[in-house]
Amino acid sequence: MNSNSHYTKEQIWGFLSGIPDPEIPVITIEELGVLRNVEITLDKVIITITPTYTGCPAMKLFEDEIISTLKSKGIENVEIKMVYSPAWTTDWMSETAMEKLRKYGIAPPVKGTEDKGVLFSSDQKIVKCPQCNSENTQLKSQFGSTACKALYQCNDCLEPFDYFKCI
Repeated sequence: MNSNSHYTKEQIWGFLSGIPDPEIPVITIEELGVLRNVEITLDKVIITITPTYTGCPAMKLFEDEIISTLKSKGIENVEIKMVYSPAWTTDWMSETAMEKLRKYGIAPPVKGTEDKGVLFSSDQKIVKCPQCNSENTQLKSQFGSTACKALYQCNDCLEPFDYFKCI
């Protein structure tokens, strides 16, 4: 008998939707847009995820949490399918995730922009300070606390903060 047959795709998605991002624990893999699909076959559950970027160290933790969560529900045969195309984009992040980032002290990605401009000396985007909401900020380093973040500083409240880069 198939041990997966007593759960629906929606129920399994629900089990996984609360798994937090280990680097930013206030947002989940669903809100981040990493969780892409759930498929139930006769003998296994296939979970499709897309990394935020190639080599993201959190992906192994995502896989482990997905497997652990499903095993805790009695689902033993789980396949993780890593899909790279289409490539993940910050456009997949939910509005809820954006607000959670801001409240956590990380400036969310500025929709409709790319962060490659700094490499080509084009105009800098306006990144609001998550502390005081000032637009008077400046890029300090394209490299922040993780590869997906840049370091900014607010010129009004003087606080440094991470900015979640647009991809």
